[in-house]
Amino acid sequence: MSRKFFGTDGVRGVANFEPITIENAMRIGMAAGTVIKRNGLPASAVIGRDTRLSGPMLGAALASGFCSVGVDVLSLSVVPTPTVAFCARRGYGIGAVISASHNPARDNGIKLLSHEGGKLPDALELEIEEAMFGEFETRPTGGSVGTIFMDRALVADYLAFLVSLVPERLEGMKVCVDAANGAAFQLAVTVLEELGAEVSLHFAGPDGMNINDHCGATHPSEVQRLTLSEGCDVGVAFDGDADRAVFSDDKGRLINGDRTMAIWGAHWNLDPPVVVGTVMSNSGFEHYLGSKGISLDRAKVGDKYVSERISSTGAKVGGEQSGHIIFPQHGPTGDGLVTMLELLRVLKRENRPSSSFFDDFSNWPQVLVNMRVADRATWAEQPGVEDAIAEAGARARVNVRASGTQPIVRVMVEAESEEDRDKAKDLIVKTLTDRAGGSIYGTVDLTNSLGE
Repeated sequence: MSRKFFGTDGVRGVANFEPITIENAMRIGMAAGTVIKRNGLPASAVIGRDTRLSGPMLGAALASGFCSVGVDVLSLSVVPTPTVAFCARRGYGIGAVISASHNPARDNGIKLLSHEGGKLPDALELEIEEAMFGEFETRPTGGSVGTIFMDRALVADYLAFLVSLVPERLEGMKVCVDAANGAAFQLAVTVLEELGAEVSLHFAGPDGMNINDHCGATHPSEVQRLTLSEGCDVGVAFDGDADRAVFSDDKGRLINGDRTMAIWGAHWNLDPPVVVGTVMSNSGFEHYLGSKGISLDRAKVGDKYVSERISSTGAKVGGEQSGHIIFPQHGPTGDGLVTMLELLRVLKRENRPSSSFFDDFSNWPQVLVNMRVADRATWAEQPGVEDAIAEAGARARVNVRASGTQPIVRVMVEAESEEDRDKAKDLIVKTLTDRAGGSIYGTVDLTNSLGE
């Protein structure tokens, strides 16, 4: 069956409107609970949420759905997504996160995690969707209904795990933290202070409606500005659910996911000597890794595909420019807090200013043009389009693809020189305009940005 609710990262939309209604939240809980029991998994779920105003409302409905089919629920309240992933691996049948990640506060979402802490297998997710549309004829009563309880003991275990990642500790380091008014606003400070760092904390006053509001990982200019103005050694900005992080060096320059992996990968003697990036990863990053004897394995855009390539290559790290990075030795999903600590540990071990790493390599000129087209399904079949992409590809590295979430085509072009980049970009844009009814929706210079 085709998916109606679940996308690549759960179900997401405006809270209290389709599909993010309390009715659907309850049915997701009922269906997920039914399916994990059917598949012999523990009849227990762990739920966490970010700081959105709608989170408790949706969480109550989701937890009620689980309980109504005999599944016990551990509620962690406000915690990062990776905390739920960590806890799910401690004997729970399923994990659930109520968050819309980097989206604005009016949005929310429900993401389900497997008992191993990663994304649900497609087959299990489809089984849950199918169960949502069925009848829940058998319902437990009396002592067989599920219970809801709150216990932060596993959160303390997660904190201890984080602290253990940096045996060198962080005394003498001043860290600027932009918590995005989101899920990491408490834990990030706690772990840094326990490791001995001095913390300059910002955007850590969530009111339910200010999550990601001109702050956080999608607005890195704020942490760059604050890191420089406050004389910090390094800055870190999380997104709303803290499954990713980006950084600022002490000169206020952006350290995105590519640069984070470059710093980390060059420090450690990687075995195998491979880092997983995506088709968007900059060739300057790739050439730098090559100079260190490390190859870059490119996956399609999306953490699901990065994870698949990590598994097939045996890589010790993989991720995206956006700062969503996976360290498989620590868990199967991106974790902004782990990413922060892995980078800070390298800085501590190297005893170098964060800005000195920025100068290790320069990115190639890279641009992304988002274009509306007359027909997203047939644009590539129009006369001349394939030839133009091939001709541009002889001059530059190009990636042209339809967006999976918006009615646009994304044109990424990168070359060693701006002249070659722009000539290749202009050829593709003109051809899509003339032959596929295209018009420019927006242009982003990705040379030193996140590559969103």
